[in-house]
Amino acid sequence: MNTSFQTASEQSPGRFGNAHGLLGHLDADVISNLITTTADVVLVMDENGFIEDAAFSNQELFTIGRANWVGKPWGQTVTEESRTKVNALLRDMSSNKSTKWRHLNQSTDNGTDLPLSYSVITVPSGKTDGRVRALAFGRDLRPQAALQQKVVNAQRAMERDYWHLKNVETRYRLLFQVSSEALLILNAETEKLEDSNPAAFELLGGDLHKSGWFIASGLDKISSTALSKSFAELRASGQTAPVALTLPQGGIKVLAHISLFRQEKSAHFLVRLVPNQTRPALSANNQTRQLLSEVMESAPDALVVTDLNGIVLSANRSFLQMAQVSNEALIQGEPLDRWVGRAGVDMKVLLSNLKQRDVVRLFATRMRGDLGSASDVEISAVSVSSGEQPCLGFTIRDISLRLETESKSSNDVFRSKGQMTELVGRVPLKDIVSETTDLIEQMCIEAALELTGDNRSSAAEMLGLSRQSLYVKLRRFGINVPESEPEA
Repeated sequence: MNTSFQTASEQSPGRFGNAHGLLGHLDADVISNLITTTADVVLVMDENGFIEDAAFSNQELFTIGRANWVGKPWGQTVTEESRTKVNALLRDMSSNKSTKWRHLNQSTDNGTDLPLSYSVITVPSGKTDGRVRALAFGRDLRPQAALQQKVVNAQRAMERDYWHLKNVETRYRLLFQVSSEALLILNAETEKLEDSNPAAFELLGGDLHKSGWFIASGLDKISSTALSKSFAELRASGQTAPVALTLPQGGIKVLAHISLFRQEKSAHFLVRLVPNQTRPALSANNQTRQLLSEVMESAPDALVVTDLNGIVLSANRSFLQMAQVSNEALIQGEPLDRWVGRAGVDMKVLLSNLKQRDVVRLFATRMRGDLGSASDVEISAVSVSSGEQPCLGFTIRDISLRLETESKSSNDVFRSKGQMTELVGRVPLKDIVSETTDLIEQMCIEAALELTGDNRSSAAEMLGLSRQSLYVKLRRFGINVPESEPEA
């Protein structure tokens, strides 16, 4: 038995030390299995690159390659940009040069490219004519390509997030600098100054530039004690009331509004110093009115004042929250039925009742926000004819969380029926029928859209309407109107 081994100096990196002794007895089937196990695709070609046979690691590659590649020149089975690489591999093979792994895109019958990495070796053909065959070993690169694409997408997302945060930082840095209020950012643990804006420098003077500056430095004992107590409350509960301070520069009195925020692993205080302007003395009556105004502004129920036609004159913060509007200026001069009622029907009923009876209680309807939210509400309203400007006042209470014994749809119909019958004798029958018909028609359209998953074609068919007629009614009632309508 031949057990000779090549010495380390004779053995090349790509060969076994005793290949003949270990593998020389293997037959063709075993060698075939060994070859196909090493790669996803193995092509057997003649010396001119004509594919005579192929083996594949899975059924998908077998289906693609067996029909499209076997029996053709290798260069015809790849995409156009890969043909020069195929020619280079065949040249290296014919000159007995070792071939490096090359990325080729194989063509498929479905029009997509199959990325494979190939290396080619030559073997004797087994005939006495001196010809050789080539074995091309291919590795499927699709998993690596998918992973690379995920990395690229993640990198792009990180870049987008980075520039978004950069823009946000620039925007808020600009707001911080141009704010007319004195703003200080303190370390929540040490209470040392970390940042301040020009308004704070103007108010507090040059001491802000000193290293390790404390806001409590220079304050009188009362102000310092109150500030320390406020900091402690903020750390414990996350909220505190404004603190009255007397600044050492000129004895200026300010209110310090302090809030806590966290950035990464550290906590910080944001301190706003607002000049404490003493209010002029008010009479007992004026004080009462002032208190009433403050209570109404802070009331949990929405309060709205309109003119006699339902145009908004003023509203409190709760109404702005329910209407999803940022400030009162955006609602002044707008009709109240923009947010309250169903397509204007409920507001007509409300205004009719107010003209007749001056007072309406517990009128059930819905309120819509500008950002798409909707909630069930109860409205109590009053007509005020005395004073310089007659007006209407509305109290709106959100009843979405109230437990109901009947289904939502049944309650809506019942309440609407009761509200309509209240108008008998005060409003012409023609107007009552018109408003009732509009309400029922709107409810049927909404039910059809809900049943069809907002499919307007199916909803129109369910209601026995043409699509054009349905779109007209959608616009009329303000129900989920699309940006573009089909041509009539």
